[in-house]
Amino acid sequence: MKLLISALAAMSIATASAAVAAERAVSIVLVHGAFVDGSGWKDTYDILSNAGYEVLVVQQPTITLRDDVAETERVIAKARHPVILVGHSYGGMIITEAGDNPKVRSLVYLAAYAPDAGESVSSLGEAPVPPSEHKAPVVTEGNYLLVDRDKFPTSFAADVDAATTRFMNAAQLPWGLQAVQTKVDRVAWKTKPTHYMVTSEDHMIPPTLQRTMAKRSGAKVTEMKSSHAVMLSHPREVAAFIRSADTSATE
Repeated sequence: MKLLISALAAMSIATASAAVAAERAVSIVLVHGAFVDGSGWKDTYDILSNAGYEVLVVQQPTITLRDDVAETERVIAKARHPVILVGHSYGGMIITEAGDNPKVRSLVYLAAYAPDAGESVSSLGEAPVPPSEHKAPVVTEGNYLLVDRDKFPTSFAADVDAATTRFMNAAQLPWGLQAVQTKVDRVAWKTKPTHYMVTSEDHMIPPTLQRTMAKRSGAKVTEMKSSHAVMLSHPREVAAFIRSADTSATE
């Protein structure tokens, strides 16, 4: 019996050691966009966690840009390793500033705003849109923006399961005008390796604008035939794209 217990204990220690060895040397911090919360990262989170990454999800309130950046930096500080900082949609505004943190190794933009200094969501939204593309159908309610509820399914997540899209529409998170109108001060993509995924079927941030921002940032670019909610409709491809920003294995 003692021999059996000793053998089992040895196996347990070996298994634990293997689990520790499997942990990647990079942490991934996921920053959601406007109108939704961090739960939209669930599938991407699972894939990356199963691949050995420490994955942290920011739950910023999207009321002011400054508070959202501060909340993201708080989460970055908790990471055990250097960080790949990922932003979807409005999350791109946040990671552009928070990515200046010395703990951040690289940036990943997913159908996201990638502003230069002095730009805001509002100013970027003034760019002309080709006839074949669309701007976000937002409505103002007091000091907040929301997506027109009749247009949300086709504008935000046309290629996502209909039941999921209905719930996302009903559970919209109001987007504060201060977050929309505040200009960016720090621009991390000027000094950090950057990756950008363009969503070619996007009806929230026009693909033409995405390509323009990606090009000027010097990002490594890929395109997905996807709606704006790319992490929901293509989680495996999104996870693989995020992993492509991990250079730790080759260092």
